[in-house]
This record gives sequence, structure tokens and C-alpha cells, in this order.
Amino acid sequence: MNMRTTRARVTTGAVAALAAGALALGASPASAAASDGYVSGSGTFYDDFGDEGNLSTSSHSTSNATCFWQIILYAEGVKESDGTLYDKSDIDGEFGPNTKYATKQLQRAWGLTQDGIVGKKTFGAADEKWNASTGAGELEYRAYSSNASTRYKLRYHGSRYYFDIYRAANGKYRFFHNNKWMYASYNGTGCAS
Repeated sequence: MNMRTTRARVTTGAVAALAAGALALGASPASAAASDGYVSGSGTFYDDFGDEGNLSTSSHSTSNATCFWQIILYAEGVKESDGTLYDKSDIDGEFGPNTKYATKQLQRAWGLTQDGIVGKKTFGAADEKWNASTGAGELEYRAYSSNASTRYKLRYHGSRYYFDIYRAANGKYRFFHNNKWMYASYNGTGCAS
């Protein structure tokens, strides 16, 4: 292999690494809110969830955003109100007493106020634990796609389970449940069906 080939390979590798790093380390702040209608973000995905709206028994209690949160509870392996692990049958898009209890358990594990409300700090804790330098944490960048609805493939690593999610080109998050992809909408109808 000659010096020109080696330099070309090193340059190509450096450009690819910079492109991947730009997504992870971009300077643009995330911007989202329940008023936008979706769990969404822009720029780096490590802070997409920290500005989301509240999920609780009285706020967006029946929605696909609640379903998305319940999948996080399942992935984290928290206990539900009957003392068993939060399981797939608990993922229904309804933020009821069981989801509130499980949310409090996760808040306790994460060192947060245990109010059972998924607000900016609780939702934000789900993405801010990623450490780009070590490649460890909750969110992991997996792939880039030219398809607008599946632009960035990410993986959420919970304590017990991981799952893949997509951030579309418009910033909206999509997740897979009950054999279908759905957007994490605050105005959805839940995800049991």
C-alpha cells in the first residue's frame, strides 16, 4: 500500500468520524415541547428529552408519548405496584397509578424527586446519561439514513433491556410497539391496540 492510499483511507475515516460526531456533539440546542405535539429534538440527541412536556395521571395521560415512557420503564426493569417487574403488558399508553408508581421507582433509582410525574428532569435523565467519550449510557447513536422518517437510528439502553428508536428528519421520535412503528405523540390515543 502506498502513502497516497494510506492518506486517502485515513482522511475518509476522519471525515466519517467527524460526521458521526457532529450529530452527537452538535452545538444546536434541542427544542421541543408538548405544544409541538411530539417528543422531538434537534441538534445533539443527548439533550432531546430534557425540554419535553409533562406526562402524569393528569397531563397527557393517554398518549403515545406515555407509551414511549412506559417502554423506558420496561427497559429499566423497575418494579410496578404489585412488586413485580414492569412488563410488556403494562405498556398501554395509559398513565395510571401503576405507571406513576413505576415512575417513582425509577426517579428514586436516578436520584430524582419521587413525584411520579415525568417532567423535564425525569424525561431528561433518560438521555443525558450518555457519555460520548466512553460510549456508555442510555442513548447510543446507531446509524444515519437518507429516509426522512428514519433519519437517525438510536438505541436506548436500559438496565434490563434495550430498544431502538428513530428520530425523523423533522425531529419527531418514532418507536416500535405492537408490531408497528408510531410517533411519540402527546395527542395520540395510547398504544394498547
